[in-house]
Amino acid sequence: MACATNAISLSLSSNPNSKLSSDFIPKLNRPVNVSLCASTSAELDPGRLFLSRPIGLSRRICANATPVMDQSVGERSSSVPTIVEVDLGNRSYPIYIGSGLLDQHELLQKHVHGKKVLVVTNTTIAPLYLDKVVDALTKGNPNVSVENVILPDGEKYKNMETLMKVFDKAIESRLDRRCTFVALGGGVIGDMCGFAAAAFLRGVNFIQIPTTVMAQVDSSVGGKTGINHPLGKNLIGAFYQPQCVLIDTDTLSTLPDRELASGLAEVIKYGLIRDAEFFEWQEKNMEKLMARDPDAFAYAIKRSCENKAEVVSLDEKESGLRATLNLGHTFGHAIETGFGYGEWLHGEAVAAGTVM
Repeated sequence: MACATNAISLSLSSNPNSKLSSDFIPKLNRPVNVSLCASTSAELDPGRLFLSRPIGLSRRICANATPVMDQSVGERSSSVPTIVEVDLGNRSYPIYIGSGLLDQHELLQKHVHGKKVLVVTNTTIAPLYLDKVVDALTKGNPNVSVENVILPDGEKYKNMETLMKVFDKAIESRLDRRCTFVALGGGVIGDMCGFAAAAFLRGVNFIQIPTTVMAQVDSSVGGKTGINHPLGKNLIGAFYQPQCVLIDTDTLSTLPDRELASGLAEVIKYGLIRDAEFFEWQEKNMEKLMARDPDAFAYAIKRSCENKAEVVSLDEKESGLRATLNLGHTFGHAIETGFGYGEWLHGEAVAAGTVM
């Protein structure tokens, strides 16, 4: 698809005149570019935000290059998950990545505390995966009691009123401090379930099962939880880490194309800010990602999680380094708030914010 409107090209380059230290200059033999095109009509249309070859203006951004991982990861047996560790001392936790992981009940069960579980999901994901998750939690484990709360789907419901539905269900079910919350869904569900877990009885355990690209490569990792306020996005929340993150890549098969493209904005972000070789790989493999190639996605998810885990391990509470992960988010959050939550998908707004 050709972009008939103006675009800004983001370039990674070994710029000898850069004021950044040499540690932040990528070791590239040539500049690599990706552009994010959006309509320049008076009324911005998030549905017209897409990737293209670069045209128009060029802006140079220097990033730290880290080695690209073994691309054979996607070819491993689906029965053996890839594991990325988030190193936070005694609060460290694994990220499991692979196909068919929801069928491996032992992965979930070993991270469940107590005998009561509350699965938090939404009206879109519940018909697709709720029964499978309940089976994974209870198979061979009859003493575990599983409750669920099904919330409306969408960013506009990421608010205090919806959050109270989680607390209502937890209290009605007489859950105690030994219970476990499970977030089954995209970024909205993960953020709200995590915040509910942080606040309920002053903190209970929770598990992330992300089902969108956005959640799998970014929001489920690192412990940022919260809800929106009418005056701003994610203004109410807490840093609260999960017991584990379980990424079953099969869930992407039911993801709408627009959601998939939106999530790739966060994948591109890692290449822009710190992983130049990964960015080069993205240029060569974007068509495979858009076509949902399982090997390409397994690689992109693992590499993204490795980048996120490393940053979080070094700066959990965002006192410095972790702020680099907010590339595109300042303008992006303003777009989401200004146009109304849900009009623009998060990745669409971040992509637009990145080129502003």
